[in-house]
Amino acid sequence: MKRSTERFADQDESVSLGYGYAIVIVGTSWGGLDALRTIVSALPPEYELPTVVVQHRHRDTEALLARLLQDETKLNVCEIEDKQPIEGGHVFVAPADYHTMIDKGHFALSVDEPVRYSRPSIDVTMMSAADAYRHRTVGVVLTGANADGARGLRSIADAGGLAVVQQPATAEVPTMPSAAVKSVPTARVFALDRIAAFLGNLPSRHTRARST
Repeated sequence: MKRSTERFADQDESVSLGYGYAIVIVGTSWGGLDALRTIVSALPPEYELPTVVVQHRHRDTEALLARLLQDETKLNVCEIEDKQPIEGGHVFVAPADYHTMIDKGHFALSVDEPVRYSRPSIDVTMMSAADAYRHRTVGVVLTGANADGARGLRSIADAGGLAVVQQPATAEVPTMPSAAVKSVPTARVFALDRIAAFLGNLPSRHTRARST
């Protein structure tokens, strides 16, 4: 069955009710750097939704991912620190070797055991976001070589949030998005180069302070 992926006007009941979304969680693994560059570089400069990037990477990796993504956008990109406030107009990068959890208004970092051999775990971040923000949560699963993110995306959908998946055919490694679609058959499925446009059209609860 062909899946419709190009309907931006009626994304969710939250749009029609005027609530707006509170947070976006983007999960990826193998092939994720190129996919993230494609998305971040295409987000509009007025984009206000706090967006959290959770990518599997080596435990000794420094903050290189945040610096590479900052080169692609005028939005503020930073690696997450414990208890850091969640702010609009930012791309937040989960640090290596920590689970990133979402509380209302701020982040929390944890050194609990890896989940599916991963720390950070996409599932952990998405499930905590769903607990904190319920139907105002957006989850995005991109390219990757395992099933991390499938359970987390299911928790977002079950809370009434919005599930988005990269079309597996456009993924460098389709295992992760394929598992996500299987877990959430109602997810919005987009070719990689269409995801930023979709996110950029979502209403946000956040308003950034603007210079005068």
